[in-house]
Amino acid sequence: MKRLIFEPEHEQFRDAARRFFQEEVAPHGAAWRERGYVDREVFLKAGAQGYLLPWADEEYGGLGIQDFRYEQIIAEENIHHGEPGFYLALHTSLVAPYLGKLGNDEQKARWIPGCVSGEKILAVAMTEPGSGSDLAGMRTNAVEKDDHWLLNGAKTYISNGQLADLIVVAARTGQGRHELSLFVVEAGMPGFERGQRLHKMGMEAQDTSELFFNDVKVPKANMLGEPGKGFGYLARFLAQERLMASIMSMASAQVAFDITLDYVKERKAFGKPIGAFQNTRFTLAGLRAELDAVQTMVDQCTLLLNAGELTAEVAAECKLLSSELEGRVTDAGVQFHGGAGYMREYRISRLYTDARITRIFAGTSEIMKEIIGRGLGLDERKMS
Repeated sequence: MKRLIFEPEHEQFRDAARRFFQEEVAPHGAAWRERGYVDREVFLKAGAQGYLLPWADEEYGGLGIQDFRYEQIIAEENIHHGEPGFYLALHTSLVAPYLGKLGNDEQKARWIPGCVSGEKILAVAMTEPGSGSDLAGMRTNAVEKDDHWLLNGAKTYISNGQLADLIVVAARTGQGRHELSLFVVEAGMPGFERGQRLHKMGMEAQDTSELFFNDVKVPKANMLGEPGKGFGYLARFLAQERLMASIMSMASAQVAFDITLDYVKERKAFGKPIGAFQNTRFTLAGLRAELDAVQTMVDQCTLLLNAGELTAEVAAECKLLSSELEGRVTDAGVQFHGGAGYMREYRISRLYTDARITRIFAGTSEIMKEIIGRGLGLDERKMS
């Protein structure tokens, strides 16, 4: 179905982005997946094209474009024509906004230009061993000293963990369950160590690591926002994070559908293409209808975000529907590819394993249902 949210200038931008990902990213995908991380140079190349932090003010080297549709286009074209493990969406749309929205003038001048150019790669460290999506159960802590905060703890499943130069770290700074603060830890700070790169079932080119903080002296100038308000800050940015996850899920689902549709027109069984069988037609017809419906919702959420009206509940709905649909589309794609679908050389196999994490990261499907349910007033604390 035709998408109606984009203007001619967006489509021109998409054409340029598509060429970039086809020429500068896709040819390296296999090597990056084998190695387990992307080249730092690809961030520099993306920065030179204006694809990192396009929303940043011109004084920091950005384009000053306050329109999330451009970030949506960049993410979609990377999924379609680049390499999903090149996680520039995390850098641009998930982590950098913490610096842009919470940073003071000195912090923004110190960090954002390097993030725009790709010289400084970003990560965010929230998840801990044993706590998962429960941020209130966080154990990493920071104690205030004369001119610094003393940071101790461990984080896990941190995307861009090996490459990151700046890591936004959430830590407990008080006794209250929600009393958290945010700090920017810089590569090379004494006591900050990276664990080994974690081996995942999918997204092999996207490095994921454990991070350790052992008496790290974080200068007070590296605290983001006010002390004790980190929980609220994290919640503030989750709607945009979940929308970006939805955008990537739908792009992956569309790719999986397209290559499966092409395959069933060619693969034969019992003397005719398997696409001619009713089961194939009905399955793909149903998925096509769902793709159009959920893509429309994702696009509408982009417009809501631009207007400052995207709520946590609607973002959760969007993330739930898109990630679950991605799982169904990639599963059907593997099934219709037969034995070939189980082979890593076929893209559908990689799409299938890449897709499994999307029902977990940025909040699991179960957490999304909790958020939606509470928005309906179905909260046992309020109903008892």
